[in-house]
Amino acid sequence: MMDQEHIASAFDRDLEGVQALIMQMGGLVETAISDAARALEMRDTELAEQVRRNDKLIDALEEQVASEVARVIAVRAPTAGDLRTVLSVLKISGNLERMGDYAKNLGKRTSVLSEMPAITGTGGALRRMTQLVNVMLKDALDAYIQRDVELAEDVRQRDSEVDQMYNALFREFLTHMMEDPRNITACMHLHFIAKNVERMGDHVTSICEQVVYLVTGDMPDEGREKQDRTSTDSALGKV
Repeated sequence: MMDQEHIASAFDRDLEGVQALIMQMGGLVETAISDAARALEMRDTELAEQVRRNDKLIDALEEQVASEVARVIAVRAPTAGDLRTVLSVLKISGNLERMGDYAKNLGKRTSVLSEMPAITGTGGALRRMTQLVNVMLKDALDAYIQRDVELAEDVRQRDSEVDQMYNALFREFLTHMMEDPRNITACMHLHFIAKNVERMGDHVTSICEQVVYLVTGDMPDEGREKQDRTSTDSALGKV
């Protein structure tokens, strides 16, 4: 009995350590997203480059999480329930790493866009979109730590707002391109930025699904219908 209690206690300590790494990753990703958005709006190429450099820290943490998870599985031989907890950490770290990559992509395109004429009105809209995603990420990580299914479900539903903002931006870019062909290159870059932010929202949704799975043992029953309609928009071929 004492041996079992000791093993359980050791597993809990290991899990706390891995979860601390996840929260550290989350903090870096939140900073990367907000800095990338500010760099884009202010045309701050130095800050954009900093976002790109800092992505290496996020990548390193993901590798550390993977290494710790492998060690825990090998040393602690977790039960089915505990294994679910450990594997959810891997999934969430992967989501965070991809979000870091998207923030880095924003930094890359900011450097290019800084050499082009600004497209009126798009900077503020993209900032609001990234702010929404960042709040969703914070709440998703809180839901994970607190094992709060209700909060996770609430964040999942909020992703539809991100999709709607993306759809509106997509059509705005099309309008700018049709009004003046000289806007095409800049709008193409801005479109990819908006799509990257929309994808970030998808990864936050995936984190929330892991929370539901972790607590209930099942993935959410109903997949939230995506509100991104641009892939079926006949105008997409003109982008």
